[in-house]
Amino acid sequence: MQFDYKQSIEVAQEEAINYILDKNKYDLIRKRLNYDLTVLGIACTKTNFNESEGVKVEYVDPSTLVYSFTEDPYFDDLYYIGEVKSISLAELVKQFPDLSPEDIKDLQKYRGSAQNTRSLGAKYDNQTVQVLYFDYKTYTNQVFKIKKKENGFEKALEKQDTFIEAEETENFKKAYRSIEVLYSGAKVLGTNKILKWGMATNMTRPEADITKVNMNYSIVAPRMYKGRIESLVSRITAFADMIQVTHLKLQQVMSRIIPDGVYMDIDGLSEVDLGNGTNYNPAEALNMYFQTGSIVGRSMTQDGTGNPGRVPIQELNTNNGMGKIQGLIQTYQYYLQMIRDVTGLNEARDGSNPDKYALVGLQKLAAANSNVATRHILQSSLYITLRTCENISMRIADAIAFPTTYQALIQSVSLYNSKTLEELQSSNLLDFGIFLNLEPDEADKQLLEQNIQVALQGGQIYLEDAIELREVKNLKLANRMLKKKREEKMAKEQAMQQQNMQAQSQAQAQAAEQTSLAETQKQQVLTEQKIQLEQAKSQFEIQKLQQEAQVKQQLMEQQFNYDMQLEEAKLKARTDSDSAKEDRKDKRVSMQGQEQRQTQQEKIAPESAMPTPQPSQGLNLGQLME
Repeated sequence: MQFDYKQSIEVAQEEAINYILDKNKYDLIRKRLNYDLTVLGIACTKTNFNESEGVKVEYVDPSTLVYSFTEDPYFDDLYYIGEVKSISLAELVKQFPDLSPEDIKDLQKYRGSAQNTRSLGAKYDNQTVQVLYFDYKTYTNQVFKIKKKENGFEKALEKQDTFIEAEETENFKKAYRSIEVLYSGAKVLGTNKILKWGMATNMTRPEADITKVNMNYSIVAPRMYKGRIESLVSRITAFADMIQVTHLKLQQVMSRIIPDGVYMDIDGLSEVDLGNGTNYNPAEALNMYFQTGSIVGRSMTQDGTGNPGRVPIQELNTNNGMGKIQGLIQTYQYYLQMIRDVTGLNEARDGSNPDKYALVGLQKLAAANSNVATRHILQSSLYITLRTCENISMRIADAIAFPTTYQALIQSVSLYNSKTLEELQSSNLLDFGIFLNLEPDEADKQLLEQNIQVALQGGQIYLEDAIELREVKNLKLANRMLKKKREEKMAKEQAMQQQNMQAQSQAQAQAAEQTSLAETQKQQVLTEQKIQLEQAKSQFEIQKLQQEAQVKQQLMEQQFNYDMQLEEAKLKARTDSDSAKEDRKDKRVSMQGQEQRQTQQEKIAPESAMPTPQPSQGLNLGQLME
């Protein structure tokens, strides 16, 4: 739920805190806090509320602070704290609208003592007053009336501190405990006028502990021991003073240095003849030397001897004070190096002397080493920012309680978030299990980026997950989210593998089914082909038999025809023979027995000579089939 859905109260808190910080220009306040931590070693902010401007975050000058003695660098054991502020009457009316015009006039008459105004650096006029704002931590009794019901359960009813049990009975008992409370006040210095005094409303209690309470001031002094505060600047003050002394000495030496002069040989000038009738006197020689840099001289005198002054003008190099200057510069560099050694701010950090041959990694390492020396400033700045945001979170309930500030809150963070913030009027932010965390620094972000890169290279997360992780400002939540994304990707890949296996098994089953179906279809086709072949064979046999029957029928018909023709021929022959016999009967009668025998022989002879028709002489069935 933390990854995909943020609670509405958390979103509303983020919007409200960012709005109040931007409204009070906390970026500029934080710069002043960092400056105080570096120079003074202590920084402080105050969170308060007024009906005119709502929740305000103010910078507190450490020089105007008053607080009880403590050895805690985070000032958690203070029991009183206050600050003196020089404010205008208009600002005073904003903070305390209950002031009457008569009260303002009385305050305007008394402008504070001159000693107070001079010590605080305030402007001494009738429109400014010196006000001491303070918080005082004490304790009170939280009283409960314990009522026992008929069913045996007990109910606790909170009562006032003045509640006194009338008499001890079985149904009513009194219970109490001591808790810390905070009283806030404001007093005009030099007068008896108390502008404000009473128990603070909506007190900040750390970690939802209702027995503890936090001050409205957020203070931190990271380098404090036995109440003594040490700053980064205080460690270099002695060396900075010596650098200033060295600089003054260097100015003194430079002021006493005289320029280089020239040496002029007068005798050498007297032996020089320019050839134009003019004299080569010292003035003209110096003028020519300084204007042109040229010198006219003679190597021989007029007598023909060597001229020792053949170079009449020579420059004198006095070198006056250069040794002292070099010594002072070395001293200056020594104290500067001491400052770097004491503070840990090396050349790689300030960029004054980067080595062009040094690797980038070495330069980053040197800068990181210097970060160790100033890390306490960064951590203190983050701590005071966190405490300020916690106080802002508690002050939001005050802004909701008044219509004007509530309307401004609605216009800034929307009506929905403002309605959600109404829950904080009766509950603490920490009651919802929500804790304030600041954004991680660059080193922590670098570690997260390394984890993201390792996960990306190992294929454990997607690129979209890496982009989403880089947008998470909470480092712990980002690491948990990275773990969650890895688990989600592994589960997704396992699901995909299972789906692939199922798809492969389904594909294999479908392939086997298709193969079986194809084989079945193939067998069906083969069977059908065999059936068709058998049917074709049977039809062919039938056709063959039919054709054979037809052929046989035709043969029988032809044989019948042939037989009929043969019978007809036989019948005709017999008829002809009978007719011939009848015709010749008369002849035989007339002829004698010889002729009768001859006639009989002639009758027998044609019958034996006539061929008898045979079926084998026609076409057989095989020949017809062919």
